Amino acid sequence: MSRLTGARMTNPQQSLIAERGAQMFPTLSEAELARLRRFGEPVRFAAGEPLQRTGETGHGLMLILAGEVQVTQRMPGMAPVPIVTHKTGSFMGELAQLSGRPVLVDADALTDVEAVAVSPDRLRALIIAEAVLGERIMRALILRRVGLIESGGGGPVIVGHAGNGNVLRLVNFLRRNGHPYQQLDPDEDSCAHTLVVRFEVTPEELPIVLCPSGKLLRNPDEGQLARCLGLVGPIDPDMLYDVVVIGAGPAGLATSVYAGSEGLKVLTLDCRSFGGQAGASSRIENYLGFPTGITGMALMGRAFNQAQKFGVEMAIPDEAVQLECGMDPLQIRLATGERVRARAAVIATGATYRRLDVAGLDRFEGASVHYWASPMEGNLCAGAEVALVGGGNSAGQAVVYLAGQAKKVWLLTRRPLSATMSHYLVERIAQQPNIEVVTGVEISRLDGEHDRLSSVCWRNVASGEETCRAVSHLFSFIGAEPNTDWLASAGIARDPRGFLLTGAEAGATVGEERLALETSRCGVFAVGDVRASSVKRVAASVGDGAQVVALLHAWLANRPPEQQTVKAVQTA
Repeated sequence: MSRLTGARMTNPQQSLIAERGAQMFPTLSEAELARLRRFGEPVRFAAGEPLQRTGETGHGLMLILAGEVQVTQRMPGMAPVPIVTHKTGSFMGELAQLSGRPVLVDADALTDVEAVAVSPDRLRALIIAEAVLGERIMRALILRRVGLIESGGGGPVIVGHAGNGNVLRLVNFLRRNGHPYQQLDPDEDSCAHTLVVRFEVTPEELPIVLCPSGKLLRNPDEGQLARCLGLVGPIDPDMLYDVVVIGAGPAGLATSVYAGSEGLKVLTLDCRSFGGQAGASSRIENYLGFPTGITGMALMGRAFNQAQKFGVEMAIPDEAVQLECGMDPLQIRLATGERVRARAAVIATGATYRRLDVAGLDRFEGASVHYWASPMEGNLCAGAEVALVGGGNSAGQAVVYLAGQAKKVWLLTRRPLSATMSHYLVERIAQQPNIEVVTGVEISRLDGEHDRLSSVCWRNVASGEETCRAVSHLFSFIGAEPNTDWLASAGIARDPRGFLLTGAEAGATVGEERLALETSRCGVFAVGDVRASSVKRVAASVGDGAQVVALLHAWLANRPPEQQTVKAVQTA
């Protein structure tokens, strides 16, 4: 059994354990333990011996056969906070154990302990082979991660001024990747102020980040932070993947799940986070099977965990910068200088946010101008007057969400909402008293000091009349452009707007036949929003991901792996 010890625990995690403690910390019977022992190796720990330390790579999932293990989390300026005491029949671990990433909690043997350590690859095999038990274990791992995210324990400490663009950038990166963190403002927290003074941090070096390993980063980029946390590691240069998926939005994750579940060796890359634009959606209400709606982050988080369950290797954030031509197998060059070798590639890079054509925009981006409306941005807008420009479904979902946080929301569009937005969203917007819709306008001017907006002006396209309002945050949902610039040297055929041609259209450009989702380059496929003529919907992207796996099997069936490996060695 597991004994919950939450007297000193932070309220969010305490609440989650109170509500779903039986699912977070189930107890396995002797018969169930006996069935699972074959997946691991026996280990022993003496009383007082640590089983794992935050920031280190642990032993994997630990099945407790005898003894007691106390699990605690580290919190800034506090003694270790107890989470649970595992006893016979418990299992220790959370989602980090599924992928072999560094652990987020400490664990110590209170008594002599006998256990079975299940490595990440064997854990994935366990979850698939033991369907019923695997479901219980998977649910527990996910809920434990949710608890850590809500409390912030085990993650990095970000020290910087609230509302600063670089602080928001790092916080958003960690939130989008489902990783816990603590954020401290040196103007309000004495411990944070002490850190800034002790390490002689200049204003230009803020925010600083203290990683669980003890390493201090000064205003890092997302890649530096990810590597400090062990979220991404080096790519094995000798590994030949069946398929590399570039992009971890709905189409990329669907491809990953279906390919992994059918036994293909898959590597999935994304330069930022999993989920794509869909992951930033505050609520998706017209996705099949979710009558009450679901947040984009929750939907994409499930897909991400599902892909890992099937053994998909995730490299996030790792940016693909070039598809190298003339290589057999395919080679993808990364921003780190590393190369990925694969027998086939699926491009699911989606689209990049289109930027407003207004002077001084870059000065406010990140702090006052936003391209998504997550809970983080919602908190920034609490009680304030904000504006959102855009007329599509994403804009509609965002404006409805923001209306629940902000004092007033100005919705600025070029055309009537009925011409560009789903009917249910138009109706919902009309019923919100603090949303004012202004049509036939465009943003004309942004005013403010440093990176903080003080007012936004818009101009009536027909009359030229300009209106200015005291707006502190502006949200831009004016569409997106295909993320295909990195493929310029690969010679892959695109349409006039830059979207990738596939199937017969792609084949016509080279005078050869192509499979349905195959580009003009043999063995390179395109799915989701990046594909020309695709339907720009989450469900359509997921459908592309399912369909392309069948096409991959057809392609790989005619590409003997032995020949590919020999050619790869000769090329190297």
